[in-house]
Amino acid sequence: MAYAIIETGGKQLRVEPGRFYDIELLHVEPDSKVSINKVFLVHNNGEVTIGQPLVEGATVEGTVVRHFRGRKVLVYKMKPKKKTRKKRGHRQEITRLMIDSINLNGSAIASAEAAPATETPAPEESTENAAE
Repeated sequence: MAYAIIETGGKQLRVEPGRFYDIELLHVEPDSKVSINKVFLVHNNGEVTIGQPLVEGATVEGTVVRHFRGRKVLVYKMKPKKKTRKKRGHRQEITRLMIDSINLNGSAIASAEAAPATETPAPEESTENAAE
C-alpha cells in the first residue's frame, strides 16, 4: 500500500489513493483537478523516500469533490464579576478532496484505479467429520 505525507492548509496529512480527505478551503471549482507539490514523505511497497524538507519531483494529484462548511464551533468569552459576556460561532470552510494518484519523478507509483479492493475471504468448507 502506497501513501504520502503532504502539507495543505498549514496541516500535514497522510494520504492514500482512492480515499477522500477534508482539508482547508481550496479556491477551485468542484470536479477540477488539483496538484499538491508539498510532499514530505512517499512510501511505496516498503520503499520510503524522505524529503529534506520536500521530496524532489513528488506530487499528489486529486479531484475536488465539493465544498462545504464544518460543524459550528462556539466561542464563549466571559469575565467573571464584570457582567461581560460574548458568544460567537464559527463554521470553517472545508474542501473534500479525492486523492487520485501519487506521482514520483513524473510516473504514477500509486493510483486510485490500481488501489486493491478489499476482498472478502471465501467461506471455509465445513468438514462434518472433523468432530470425530
